[in-house]
Amino acid sequence: MGFEFFISIRYLLAKRRQTFVSLISLISIAGVGVGVTALIVVLAVMNGFQSDLRNRILGVTAHVNITSYAGPISGYKEAIGKVDRSPGVVGATPYIYAPVMMSANRSSGAILYGIDPLSASKVIRIQQNLIAGKLADLAQSAGKGEAAYPGIILGSELANSLGVSVGSYLTIISPTGRLTPIGQAPRSELFQVVGLVRSGMYDYDSTLAYVDLPVAQQFLGIGHSVTGLEVRVHNIYRAGAIAKALKKSLGYPFYVTDWIKMNGNFFAALKLEKTVMFVILTLIILVASFNIVSSLTMLVMEKGRDIAILKAMGATTTSIRKIFVLEGFLIGTSGTLLGLFGGSTLCALLKHYKFIDLPDSVYHIAKLPVKMEASDLVIIALSAICISLLATLYPSRKAAGLDPAEALKYE
Repeated sequence: MGFEFFISIRYLLAKRRQTFVSLISLISIAGVGVGVTALIVVLAVMNGFQSDLRNRILGVTAHVNITSYAGPISGYKEAIGKVDRSPGVVGATPYIYAPVMMSANRSSGAILYGIDPLSASKVIRIQQNLIAGKLADLAQSAGKGEAAYPGIILGSELANSLGVSVGSYLTIISPTGRLTPIGQAPRSELFQVVGLVRSGMYDYDSTLAYVDLPVAQQFLGIGHSVTGLEVRVHNIYRAGAIAKALKKSLGYPFYVTDWIKMNGNFFAALKLEKTVMFVILTLIILVASFNIVSSLTMLVMEKGRDIAILKAMGATTTSIRKIFVLEGFLIGTSGTLLGLFGGSTLCALLKHYKFIDLPDSVYHIAKLPVKMEASDLVIIALSAICISLLATLYPSRKAAGLDPAEALKYE
């Protein structure tokens, strides 16, 4: 360890004639610590929200979606066989997606979502999102004999807007009508609500209505065709690579896309928001760095005699500069470590005790989500230390340029 580090430690810890300089150093450490703490907590909360929203989206939609440029897919069972044999794939399920009009106590537009209950539960988390009823009820007609009606599972918000609950009846009207002697007539059919589902995403809960796949095919008059295939993969972050492999395997006219592309704008907005918050909160550390400049500048003025003596004893300009750079580094590192401890502790408390409540009707999340990432901690720590080092450039240069003869002139 060089003498520069020893002297910088002595300057930082020793009692000074000017107590105000020591106070500014403590304020600098506290300022860096507060900035680092704020950055850690805010980014952890944003990571928590992003992770929670991603899980909610992937609970309703699949990791990979396969459709056809030619329209409905008729020979979909052969395509499912190819997909199931592909590496990295957990399972695949057919689905039908069609806009409809629903009418009960009130009317509302919706998306009719035809699914195969057996295979769909392996691809999307509809079973886990059910708050009433059973998924198996979709494949069973409600009622007996001529009064039997197909079952339907509604999103919780859609059920509220229609004014229905489990056991209620509603009419579904399809805009793709059937040809009659008097012209085109819309299709309509009576369904019974057999379940309610809540994903926590308003856009999905207010529009989706699940029915059995054969029921949707019969109602829409598309025979044995489906809109597309939904695929679940082992690693969600390899969904893009798996989608490319599936596209190559299936060939034209199949169109394959992954969950990242389907929700690209949404996650891009979250990433931009996180970046903006990082930049804004880094300004707290930048303000603290001005205190480091002030502290070191006043220390140079106070220790002018000591600097002159060190130079007279043979200390080089580089050594003098290094002393004050190291002192600024120690201030920044102390503040960073203090902030890392404070931020990590606060995040751990928020995650364990969950003492901050959120309005469930707005966020669909009862408690504040927190998720710390090691990469964020590293970036925050490096940023704080780099800003602290930049703050030492002027004071260290001023100390290194001090003339010993001038400093000792009146001693």
